Formats: sequence, structure tokens, C-alpha cells
Amino acid sequence: MPTIDTAQFFALLRRALRVIPFAREVLSMYYALLDPRTPTWVKATVVGAIAYFISPVDAIPDLVPMLGFTDDASLVFGAYQAVSAHISDDHRLQADDWLEKNA
Repeated sequence: MPTIDTAQFFALLRRALRVIPFAREVLSMYYALLDPRTPTWVKATVVGAIAYFISPVDAIPDLVPMLGFTDDASLVFGAYQAVSAHISDDHRLQADDWLEKNA
């Protein structure tokens, strides 16, 4: 299974925190990805969503004011809806903890 460049992921997330309303969902999915109990199909969905989120190649470039993260938000929302049953309260708490320390 492909891996996520953790440094790149967290660097982008730190830059994007001010403009994206879906940081908690992205982080919750990331922590679900790290959990060995998470099913493979969920991990594959999460990898795809996060890879698109951190990819410099986008349908709408992230630097475009007000629109840049629209495509990312749509994709993340769809992926989150698909896998939300496998995102535990622990994953959400880990996301909240990271956001509290880094926002």
C-alpha cells in the first residue's frame, strides 16, 4: 500500500489550518490510517484522499483565494463519509489533541 509523506502532510495542514474547515476530519482519517485495526479498504480510501489533499497537482490550485481547497474539501468529505464508521472516538481525540497543540 502507498504511504503518506508525514512531514509533507503536517506541513500542508499547518499552512492550511486558517482556511480549511475540515482539518479535524483529515486528521481523524490520518489517525485511523495508522491504526492496525482499520480495514485495508478504509486505509486505501484514506490514502487516496490524503494523497490528493497534499498533492501539488490539483483540479483547483490551493493558492487560489476562496476556491483553492474546494476540490480538496469535496474529496475529503466524500472519503470521510465513506469511512466514518471506522473512525473511532480515539482517532477524533488524537485529531483534537494535535489541533489544540498546533492551531
